[in-house]
Amino acid sequence: MVTPVRVGEKEVGHGFPCFIVGEIGINHIGDLSIARRLIDLARAAGCDAVKFQKRAPDKCVPTAQKGVSLETPWGVTTYLEYRHKVEFGLSEYQEIDRYCTGRGIMWLASSWAVDSVDFIEQFDPPCHKIPSACLTDSTLLTRLRDTARPLILSTGMSTMEEIAEAVEVLGRDRLILLHCSSSYPANEEEINLRVMAELERQFAVPVGYSGHERGIQVSLAAVALGASMIERHITLDRTMWGSDQAASLEPPGLYKLVRDIRLIEKAMGDGRKRVYPSEEPIRRKLRKLP
Repeated sequence: MVTPVRVGEKEVGHGFPCFIVGEIGINHIGDLSIARRLIDLARAAGCDAVKFQKRAPDKCVPTAQKGVSLETPWGVTTYLEYRHKVEFGLSEYQEIDRYCTGRGIMWLASSWAVDSVDFIEQFDPPCHKIPSACLTDSTLLTRLRDTARPLILSTGMSTMEEIAEAVEVLGRDRLILLHCSSSYPANEEEINLRVMAELERQFAVPVGYSGHERGIQVSLAAVALGASMIERHITLDRTMWGSDQAASLEPPGLYKLVRDIRLIEKAMGDGRKRVYPSEEPIRRKLRKLP
């Protein structure tokens, strides 16, 4: 028996509409005006929430990576300088909180370090997201567990044993698992959507899908297979600068994704075979009844 998890005012689990997250991540490129436009896009398309990523670059960037040169919109900088450029601070998140509240859409964040959890906690988030890269960080997992908030754990680039260890730390109450392939963009033959059923069987928690593939077909298939949550990166334009842009949905794709998820939910039905009223006239006309 899988117990739904309440996120904000919505239940996530079987029998409830798929919870759709528009992952803004760092596709705002450090520009608050772009972040606002992406929030507006997600709200207009019908997403339930938007998500950001919160890092402490000095702690999160590996030492060997910090000094690596990188061509960016700000010229050639070190990787560490680039990470600081795209990292929102207190004033930006205060504006994000105000803006999302005014637009009536939830926002949440992936926290990449304990300091990031402490930072996001001041905004009373509806839940916390744990990125695949941090699945084995037991210190971070413990801090997130201790918030007593709902938790969403992405499982990309992880073995079932590693996932089991993370679930052991986090506990199964208030936990949602997202199946995920961590390549950007993901190769369809490596996505393996049937893993969702195995995650649900083993851990008895709501399971969804975090997609990094091009297009929307795989995400729609995940919904048909029972995904309780769908998370997709969103962008204003896939040609914009940034590592996540190519695996993101532009506005038309996001609109189609949300529309088609809601259509699939209607079409799935309850599994009970019946003759519908609309079929009765055809039944009387075409079938030889005794």
